[in-house]
Amino acid sequence: MKKRMFLISQLMLLVWFFLDMTGVYFKDCYLVTRSYKEDGIFFLIYLVTVLLYIFKENAGKWAVLVWSIMWFVTQFMNHELVTITGRGYEGKLKYFAGSLYWLKIDGMYIPDVYHTVLHILILAVIITAIIYMRDKKDTDREVDE
Repeated sequence: MKKRMFLISQLMLLVWFFLDMTGVYFKDCYLVTRSYKEDGIFFLIYLVTVLLYIFKENAGKWAVLVWSIMWFVTQFMNHELVTITGRGYEGKLKYFAGSLYWLKIDGMYIPDVYHTVLHILILAVIITAIIYMRDKKDTDREVDE
C-alpha cells in the first residue's frame, strides 16, 4: 500500500509538472506558461528519477527523495520565502501577472495556483518516500530476525 502511494504521488507530480512543459491557458489568464526551455532539464531529471525508481527500486527511491528535497528547497526559496520576507515580490508580481491566483493582495506576492499545487505535490512525494522507506526498513529488519 505504501509503495503504491509513493508511486501514485510521483506520477501525480510528473503529470502536474508536465503541464509546465505544454502550458495551460484560459481566456484571460493561465495556469502555467509553456516553460520547457526554462524547466525542461528539471522535468527530465525528475522523469529519470521516477523511471529509475520503477526499474531499479533501491537506487530510484533515494534518487526521487534527494531530488524532491532539493527541488522543494529551491521552490521554497523562490516562492514562499519571497512571501514570508516580502523581498523581491515586485519582480514576482510582474513575472506572474497573468497567472491564476487563489488570492491577490496588493503589495504582496502569494504563489499562484500552479506553484501552490506543485509544492503540495512535491511535499507529498517527500512524505510518502519517507514513510515507504521507513516501513520498508522495518519490514526488512523483521525478515532478518
